[in-house]
Amino acid sequence: MATIPCENCSGQYPHTQVSQPLEISCMLLLIMLGKVFLDFFMLQVKQKKVKVSFMGYFCVSLALLDFILLMSISFIFYFEDFALWGVRFTKYHICLFTQIISLTYGILHYPVYLVAGLDYYMTIAQTSQFPKRGQGLLYVFAVVVIWISGFFCILKVPAIYEELEIRNRFSPYQCPLYASMQSYSVSCAMVLLIGMAVLACQKEVTTMLLSVRVVSFASQPVLMFSNVSNNNGTCFKWQLLTRLLICFLGTWAPFVLLQIIILFLGARIPAYMEMNVPWLYFINSFLIAVAYWCRRHDVELTEEMWSTDPFVSWKFCFMPFNNENTEPSDKPGRVIVIC
Repeated sequence: MATIPCENCSGQYPHTQVSQPLEISCMLLLIMLGKVFLDFFMLQVKQKKVKVSFMGYFCVSLALLDFILLMSISFIFYFEDFALWGVRFTKYHICLFTQIISLTYGILHYPVYLVAGLDYYMTIAQTSQFPKRGQGLLYVFAVVVIWISGFFCILKVPAIYEELEIRNRFSPYQCPLYASMQSYSVSCAMVLLIGMAVLACQKEVTTMLLSVRVVSFASQPVLMFSNVSNNNGTCFKWQLLTRLLICFLGTWAPFVLLQIIILFLGARIPAYMEMNVPWLYFINSFLIAVAYWCRRHDVELTEEMWSTDPFVSWKFCFMPFNNENTEPSDKPGRVIVIC
């Protein structure tokens, strides 16, 4: 029998090769749509009266950048092949833009968390009132500088640009995306620190959980824990760590469990998905707890200090519960933690 050259059979392949970029574009579009919805949902459900902070401004900027990326992907996906300002855009640019965003997000974890941690450490016990407008402008400036620095590092470093070209040359019908080692190391460090805190406060945590009572305060369910009054600084230190730990896990336990599962499975999540508003608020609560712990002797017991976190109330980690409208509040030696 005569052998048919493979060139004559190539007609069966174009459909597959064309459909693969289409499927990748659809997948990226749907993922970004879900991420943008989740970002703005978290910004909507958080507490409104919250003290301004660097992390709050950065979360808003991240949500806006994700929205811009979604609009760009949608526009390219709809028109497929067009020219704008002398530049031709195709579905290839959907992958390229997502890769650039992934690389930028991936290198910003350390600087963002460092700036946010320093911000809380310096302001968590601040007694003098800094002008809100000036503070807000300072945070906006810091956010803009971080984003510009991140994009500059990605777009101006030749090695990174060459790596993108090599990946796209050898995977023309795929979209290889970057997974951040910074995020992976932060997750490992957080799980390790939380585990060490649980082990260090195991006895105190067990005692508190055994004495827990559920009461209603200001139409919110709260947990009331027994509290042994002791002026010993060491005793106060471990009691406070226990309360902070329970308060943090009472809100973010599912996130901690998710991080443990991801680390155990060794799953690598693309950086454009991994940096999102829920994740940043999770890190935000952790940084606030660390700041409270480090500056426990300097914390001013004012209402403004308790409006730092949009999702966790830390007030009763420091203050004894005393409210005449709730029956258990009249009993001495009690403290509650809102979860």
